[in-house]
Amino acid sequence: QKCPGIALSLVLGQRLGMGFLPDLEMMARGGTLALLALWSLILIRWHWRLPAARYAVLLCAAVACHLIAIMPDSVPGPVVLNLLVEVGSGTTAGVFWLVSRSWFDDEDVGRWPILLVLASAMLPVVTIYYQANGGGIPQAVSGTIWRLSTFAFAGAGIYTAWRGRADDLIELRRRIRTGLIWSVGGYVALVNAVEIWIFQFGAPYELRSVLVVGISALTFALCTAIFNLRDNGLFGPPLLQREDELRRDDPDADLLAGRLATLMATEKPWRDETLSVASLAARLGIPEYRLRRLVNGHLGHRNFAAYLNGFRLDEVRAALADPSQREVPIVTIALDAGFGSLAPFNRAFRDVEGLTPTEYRAKALGSA
Repeated sequence: QKCPGIALSLVLGQRLGMGFLPDLEMMARGGTLALLALWSLILIRWHWRLPAARYAVLLCAAVACHLIAIMPDSVPGPVVLNLLVEVGSGTTAGVFWLVSRSWFDDEDVGRWPILLVLASAMLPVVTIYYQANGGGIPQAVSGTIWRLSTFAFAGAGIYTAWRGRADDLIELRRRIRTGLIWSVGGYVALVNAVEIWIFQFGAPYELRSVLVVGISALTFALCTAIFNLRDNGLFGPPLLQREDELRRDDPDADLLAGRLATLMATEKPWRDETLSVASLAARLGIPEYRLRRLVNGHLGHRNFAAYLNGFRLDEVRAALADPSQREVPIVTIALDAGFGSLAPFNRAFRDVEGLTPTEYRAKALGSA
């Protein structure tokens, strides 16, 4: 009564806020679903044969399920359909990990990571089942495991993007790595903080609108960054530059490629497991960006470590087929060639040869 102007402002502000937030959420949700559908169609059209693109489509589907699952007023539907939406939503972090491994590491993720993500997909079903049957300790345990697995998958995906950033020879993908690390990490933390606040401390359910706006912003930013999705060099095998493009970008590319080949043949720098793009560029006396452009556009490599591993594997194969080195342990040969440890060496060797190093040696020496 004493301050009618202030009271009226508070009432109007409250009503405008209550009306604006649902509208904003609805616009963000619809716009994000449209972007995810468009991105998926482009990936299917131009890149479906590439594993990274297929996992990216799955990630789009998982994010779409998450957007539907957190709707405050979901439309009732078949139980099976609702469970599928919850399962898809719960696997978002796991599929993000698969995308990171297949896209940033340029490798087949293998069978066990896929099985691990599929197993984690059952956690939402278990949690919903116990919630519908009285909750209690089983629901708390399954829900906790579900949340911890989300943190673990998201953390593993962020770590994958972080660890290989220095060896990435594709400039756009290197920039996306950094943005993805901070944005996905921040969003995962936001999701868990908001949901804990809602379900553990009774905060208003409408706070989930913040998550929808966050997803919308991330999706829009990623789609803006990947503006040239038709360029296979971003998702798939490298596209070698034409000679005229190379000469325009770097008139001395041919000369520089010859100097690099001579250096690799005479000094064998790949034997140093700590060799980096920066240190190799310093040996050549050129800026780092020129070496990245040369190895990617001229020689056709997407990843610097894979480029070095080609030389290392050539040396290992020669040693394994040499009768005079029959008694030399395989681990010694691998470490001398520049592999930091046995596990990445075994994986790289099997990917190229389809055999274990022991099998390759037995076959080579047997035929000799």
